[in-house]
Amino acid sequence: CSQAGLVNNLNDGLAWGVFPIYFASQGLGIAQIGLLAAIYPAVWGFGQLVTGGLSDRIGRKWLIAGGMGVQAIAIAMIASTDTMQAWAMASALLGVGTAMVYPTLLAAIGDVAHPEWRASAVGVYRSWRDGGFAVGALMAGVIADVASVEAAIWSVAGLTALSGLVVAVRMYETLDA
Repeated sequence: CSQAGLVNNLNDGLAWGVFPIYFASQGLGIAQIGLLAAIYPAVWGFGQLVTGGLSDRIGRKWLIAGGMGVQAIAIAMIASTDTMQAWAMASALLGVGTAMVYPTLLAAIGDVAHPEWRASAVGVYRSWRDGGFAVGALMAGVIADVASVEAAIWSVAGLTALSGLVVAVRMYETLDA
């Protein structure tokens, strides 16, 4: 859960730090960039109202692994397309993937942490998850400087896909734990 949380927030570091620069380099204006920046958290925010409850019915593992896969596809779409409509669809898809992952990771921690040490477990998880903002911003910035903004985006897409595979292979279903 901690590695998936870190990578999930690493995506946010990319989305909020690098995507606006990328979109500006592609000729978009501030209003268009603002719209694209708003789509992702809007879909994520409303989507998690559905996915949180869904994870209580169908389980945690595959929503997390699948959400990481959806995020990876969305990030790759941003790097591989060049129209406002495609970027808007990719931003919405990124929101869907994050909605699948974000509340479900916290629920998985709650599933396995005894009430006597649940707050500590959530604190450790949050430290790793929130560290992803800094890791994502630094990693994407370094890769963008050394190679290109597109290389930074592709790197995060690959890392997100790998994280989803790690969850699929290593994580066990926690709902019944």
